[in-house]
Amino acid sequence: MKSWLNLFLTKVFFYAFAVVIVSYLFGFYFPVMLLIAPALLFAMVLLFLIDWVLLFIVRNPISGHRKINDKLSNADKNPVQILIQNHYPFRVHYTIRDEIPAQFQLFDFIMKGFLSAKSEVVLDYTLTPTERGRYQFGKTNVFVSSPLGFFERKIVLHTEGHIKVYPSFLRLKQFSLQNFKAHINEIGQKKVRKLGHSMEFEQIKNYVAGDDIRTINWKATAKSQKLMVNQYIDEKSQQIYCVIDTGRVMKMPFNGLSLLDYAVNASLVISNVVLQNQDRAGIFTFSKDIKNLVKAERRTNQLQKISESLYSVETDFMESDFGILYNATKHKVTQRSLLLLFTNFESMDSMHRQLPYLLGINRSHLLVVVFFKNTELEDFISKGHTEMDVYEKTLIEKFIYEKQQIVLELNKYGIQTVLTRPEDLTINTLNKYLEIKSRGIL
Repeated sequence: MKSWLNLFLTKVFFYAFAVVIVSYLFGFYFPVMLLIAPALLFAMVLLFLIDWVLLFIVRNPISGHRKINDKLSNADKNPVQILIQNHYPFRVHYTIRDEIPAQFQLFDFIMKGFLSAKSEVVLDYTLTPTERGRYQFGKTNVFVSSPLGFFERKIVLHTEGHIKVYPSFLRLKQFSLQNFKAHINEIGQKKVRKLGHSMEFEQIKNYVAGDDIRTINWKATAKSQKLMVNQYIDEKSQQIYCVIDTGRVMKMPFNGLSLLDYAVNASLVISNVVLQNQDRAGIFTFSKDIKNLVKAERRTNQLQKISESLYSVETDFMESDFGILYNATKHKVTQRSLLLLFTNFESMDSMHRQLPYLLGINRSHLLVVVFFKNTELEDFISKGHTEMDVYEKTLIEKFIYEKQQIVLELNKYGIQTVLTRPEDLTINTLNKYLEIKSRGIL
C-alpha cells in the first residue's frame, strides 16, 4: 500500500491513455480499429505493470544528502550542493524539489536531469538570505522515472536541519585591508586619499622619489649633506567602535535589506579591517537602552565575539534615545575613541533634536555620523518621469537637498559625516576610517 502512495502519474501516462481512447472513437467509423484498440489497451496495461516493477524493484533506489556551510552569510550568495546517487541498474530521469526555508519564498524550486545507472551527480545552486536569524531546511524530495516514463516514484531524503544566518562574513576577505588598498578601484568608486601622516614618529631615512617633501628633516639634512626625511607610522591600538541605531528609522528597506542589516554587515567588515590595522575594535547598539556591548579589544577571538553579538540584532521600532547613547559613551567608553555611528536622519528637525547629544559625544571622542541617502527617491527623479506632478518633483528635490544640508550643519559643528547610498555603505565608511587614520586626528 505504501508503494502506491509514492507513485505519481506522468504526462506520458495520460498521452498513452489518450491514444487508446482515440482508437476506440475511430472504431465507430473504421471497424478494424475495434480490433486494434483492445490490443493497444492490453499493451498499455502491460507496459504500466513493467514500469511499476522497474521502479520498485530496488528497495532504496536513490540516496543522497545536502551539503551546506554550517552558517550562511547575509546578503551574499551562499553555495548549496545536493549529492544524488542512483542505485538503479538503468538510466533514470529525476526531478528534485528541495524544501528551502520559507524566508526565501522559493516554493517552485525544481531541478531536473538524467542520471546514468549506478552513478551519482552533484547539483549546485545558491541562496541569498536577506535577514539574519535561524533558517529551517526541510526534506529533499526526489521523483524518478524509468525509461518508459509512465510513472514517477517519490523518494524522500531526510536532509532536515536548521542553520543560522550571520552578518556578511563572506565579504571579509574581499574587504581585507590588503585587498582593500590594492584593489580599491575594483570594489568602489572612491579612492582612499592620503591627506597627511599620523604623529607617531618612527625613524629618519634617506629621501627617495615619491616621499612627501613636507616631511624633510632640515637639521638632519644639513648634518648629512643629503636629503633626509622623517618617517611616520599610523598610531596603533586606538579604539574604534561601531555604534548601531536600532530604532525604527533603521527598518527602512532598500533592495531587500533593511538599513539595519546594511549597518550590521558593514560593522563586521569594518571591525575586521580595524583589527588587521592593529587597532582595537568594539561594537554596541542602542535605542531605548544599550545592548550588544563588545569592549574594544585586539584579541584573536574578537571578530567572532562581534559576529555573535551582531547575529541577533533587531530593531525595536521605537524612537532612539540619544541621551542614553551620550551617557554610555561617557561612562562605558572612557578612552578617547573613534565612534562610527550608523543612524538615519530624514529631516533637519530630527537632526537638531539630537544635536546637543552629538556635540557632547564629539567633545570626548571623534564622532562620525553615518546616515543614508534615499536611493529610491533619487533613482525615481533621475529617470525624468514627464508625467510626474511639479509639486511632487519639488518635494523630492527638497528632501534630497535637506540631506545635504544635514551634512553641512554637522560639519559646521565639527562632526564628521558620511552620507552614502546603502549599497556603498561599507566602502565609504572604510574610506572614512582610513582617512582619519592617515590624518592622525583621532
